[in-house]
Amino acid sequence: MLLSSSSVFPERTAAAFQMAAALGYDGIEVMVWTDAVSQDSGALRGLAQHYGVPVLSVHAPCLLVTQRVWSPDPWERLRRSAELAEALEAPTVVVHPPFTWQRDYARNFRDGLGEIADRYPDLRFALENMYPVRMAGRQFVPYVPGWDPTETGYPAYTLDLSHCAASHTDSLEMADRMGDALAHVHLGDGTGEGRDEHLVPGRGTQPCAEVLRSLAGRGFTGSVAVEVSTRGARSRAVREADLRAALDFARQHLITPSPVDA
Repeated sequence: MLLSSSSVFPERTAAAFQMAAALGYDGIEVMVWTDAVSQDSGALRGLAQHYGVPVLSVHAPCLLVTQRVWSPDPWERLRRSAELAEALEAPTVVVHPPFTWQRDYARNFRDGLGEIADRYPDLRFALENMYPVRMAGRQFVPYVPGWDPTETGYPAYTLDLSHCAASHTDSLEMADRMGDALAHVHLGDGTGEGRDEHLVPGRGTQPCAEVLRSLAGRGFTGSVAVEVSTRGARSRAVREADLRAALDFARQHLITPSPVDA
């Protein structure tokens, strides 16, 4: 089981390694953001060695708040993410679909992603399912061609259960649509209230346990990363308790751990 460094926000990247080691996680997913450590292969390698927790996936800087990380050019950010993953020997790069205003990026996204993948044959670029955004009683989709990457088709996917809740999608059905291309899972939960909650699994309405139990039967050999929001935690102890609960839930329901989770 991996711990996404986003799960410790607003604490910084180094804290994710410390907590992952203390709680017994097997690895880290690095969310690349404005924290300089998250962008630095040498610093990350040092943390991995110090805490004995390897980096096993890299989340490219695709969020609204990370549009200037490394470069304003999304292709450059994706290339830098691939370089970081390669340097850390992390097999998976998590990628979001383009935003609607990234017209040039979106126009050739699938082909361009394929070209980058060809340059890094040891990496999987796993497209993540997103969700419509609801504001002022209205709904719009800020992604091109949409929030569901299976409608376009890609060689690898990341299944995000919290995003399934936000899009009113059953995560088992989404996993079915992803099929053999399911390469990575973001484990969280949501209530389906139309916003992205990233609750501890079991505290929302998504079939988190059923998804985990189904992975072995799907022939899944990828990785599972806990990606929950603890920004409202009143203390480090409360944050750690939530991350421990998420890890316990995952280990209870994962029937056969994948090689990186053993």
